Amino acid sequence: MYDKQSTSLAVTCPCGNVRLCASRSPILAASCYCSNCRQAGQEFESLPSAPQVLDLDGGTSMVLYRKDRVRCETGEEYLAELRLNPESPTRRVIATCCNSPMFLDFTKGHWLSIYRRRLADVAPQIDMRIMTKERRADVVLPDDVPNYDGYPGRFMMKLILAWIAMGFSRPDMGLRNIPLFIAERT
Repeated sequence: MYDKQSTSLAVTCPCGNVRLCASRSPILAASCYCSNCRQAGQEFESLPSAPQVLDLDGGTSMVLYRKDRVRCETGEEYLAELRLNPESPTRRVIATCCNSPMFLDFTKGHWLSIYRRRLADVAPQIDMRIMTKERRADVVLPDDVPNYDGYPGRFMMKLILAWIAMGFSRPDMGLRNIPLFIAERT
């Protein structure tokens, strides 16, 4: 179970070759329904032996951390990036050892969106659903957490407050030069 007082959480791929450490509390946890997250999730799930990425309702659940609170402990050599568009500042990073998506990195930002499933049993519950206007037509969302059509003010405010606390820095985490992911499909 997730403990808000926890000082660090292990972020691992299913085979255990890649291990990140996320320290202190996350900024927030959200499920995104944008077409890019759904497309990337479908691409990842089509890889051999890949773990599930998308939630049953098509959302992609993530836990957002400040970049200065996440580090790669082992397995950096297994990391590769996927960009849906080569010019996009958003990269999704996969552990190639087991085709497991690890995190989404908006490279111009100060936060890292860790795929919630990589936190296993200690993952926090989501705080909100975002970009719900792009969800699949057959999905009816429950009202257990707020559902937002786009990026709500609450979401943006949490990101801004975290950036202020970081002194407006944008750490690169030492993972700037991750190679491109070339999918080997069966």
